[in-house]
Amino acid sequence: QVRLVESGGGLVQAGGSLRLSCAASGRIFSYVMGWFRQAPGKEREFVGLIRRNSNTYYAESVKGRFTISRDNAKNTVYLQMNSLKPEDTAVYYCAAKIDYFSAAYDYWGQGTQVTVSS
Repeated sequence: QVRLVESGGGLVQAGGSLRLSCAASGRIFSYVMGWFRQAPGKEREFVGLIRRNSNTYYAESVKGRFTISRDNAKNTVYLQMNSLKPEDTAVYYCAAKIDYFSAAYDYWGQGTQVTVSS
């Protein structure tokens, strides 16, 4: 069992930056770690992921602005968000899965709110 806790959300002006953290209760070096977000009235959407070898993949909407990194020694994954836009406002979730090819994630955090004002 892996427990994930996100932190770092808050209110920021458009064009600003935030760094979210996802701290895991267990060792995450063997997991694929993903970030998702859900805006009010919308479905949850994929933001990006980082594989065990630290390769990263991003949704087109955030590519070039967001960066995912991992520190396996600290069992923590980060989402650096730059050039934030009002449309980035959402609850951000981190998730973990063992199988990269599986669509389903095994563990989810409780989410952290990010609000970008115009």
